[in-house]
Amino acid sequence: MDLHLGTRHWDHVVPIALGDVSAPGVRLSRLDTTPDLWSEPGYAAAETSFSRYVRARADGDNRVVGLPVFLMRGFRHRCILVRRDSAAERPEDLVGARIGLTGWPDSGNTWTRAVLREAGVGVDDAQWRVGPLTAAHPAFDRIGGVRVGPNVRPTDGGAALVDLLETGELDAVMTPFMPPGFHRTGSPLRTLFRAPRSAEQRWFDTHGFVPGIHLLGVRADVLAREPGLAQELVDLFEAAKRVSAARRTKLVDVSPWLNEEVAATTRVFGSDWMPYGWSPNRRMIAAFQEELVAQRLLAAPVPDTDLFPFRPDPAPQYDVVEDAAWTA
Repeated sequence: MDLHLGTRHWDHVVPIALGDVSAPGVRLSRLDTTPDLWSEPGYAAAETSFSRYVRARADGDNRVVGLPVFLMRGFRHRCILVRRDSAAERPEDLVGARIGLTGWPDSGNTWTRAVLREAGVGVDDAQWRVGPLTAAHPAFDRIGGVRVGPNVRPTDGGAALVDLLETGELDAVMTPFMPPGFHRTGSPLRTLFRAPRSAEQRWFDTHGFVPGIHLLGVRADVLAREPGLAQELVDLFEAAKRVSAARRTKLVDVSPWLNEEVAATTRVFGSDWMPYGWSPNRRMIAAFQEELVAQRLLAAPVPDTDLFPFRPDPAPQYDVVEDAAWTA
C-alpha cells in the first residue's frame, strides 16, 4: 500500500514529512496543498474543508470519508477586521453593516459568522460582499455555488476586500489570514475586538472547544480496501502532533516568547488544545452542523453514523486528556 497524502505546512504534520513518525506505506507527498479529493485521484487522503465535507455527505456524495483529525483549528474573533478609526468594537455594532469575506460557505467564515450570530447579527442582518482579500489573490467563484440571499453578492469586478475596507466601501472584513502589513505599527486596520484573546477565552469557557476548520479526508474506495487504515492514520497524526509539541519547548525560533506562549496555552486548554479523535470532538462537530443549518448552508444535521462512518480515537499510547465537563 502506497498512500499519498497532502496537507498544508502545519508544524504538527511536519514530523510525518520528515519521517520522524511513520506508518507502513503512508507518504506525506505534499506539504503546501489541500488537494481536492473529489477530483484529484493522485491522493488517497488530504486536508479537506470541514464545510465542504459535511455538505457533500448531506447530498449523498460519499466518495470521501472524513476522519476526526482536525488539522486546522482556530478561534475566529481575531479574524474580523475594521479600519483603525472605526467606532465598531463588538459584533453588535455590525448590524446593518457592509461586511466582506473571502468565501461564503468556507468553514472558517461559517465559524466567524457564528460569532456574529451569537451576538444577534444573523445572515440577514448585514450586507455581505464576497471577494479576494487582496489584489494578489486569485479570482474564482467564492460563493461556491450555494444558494444565498439578495444581501450576498460578489464584490464589483472582483475588487479586493482590503481596498474596499480602507476606502470605506466596507465596514468590516472577515479573513483567516491577516493582510500584508497588518501587524506593523501604523497599520490602517485593526481587529474588531480590542482584546480578541480575552473574547476567545470567554468563548472557549462557554463552548469548550477551539473550532475545527479543516479535517483529514480519505477516499472511500481506499478505506473500503483497508478499513484498518482509519485507526492507523489517526494514530500517525497523533504521534506527529506529540513530537511537534515536544519540540516546541526546545526550538523557539518562531518567537523569543514561545515558551511563555506554550505555558499560557497549557494553563487554559491543558496539554492538548487540538485533540484528535471522535470522543473529544463530538460537541464541536454537532455545533458546526448547527451553524451550517442556522446559516442556511445545510438543510438538517447529518447523522453521526453517516457523517463519520469511522469514529476512532487515538490508540491508548496517545490518550487525549479531556475535561469531563465537555464529554457529555
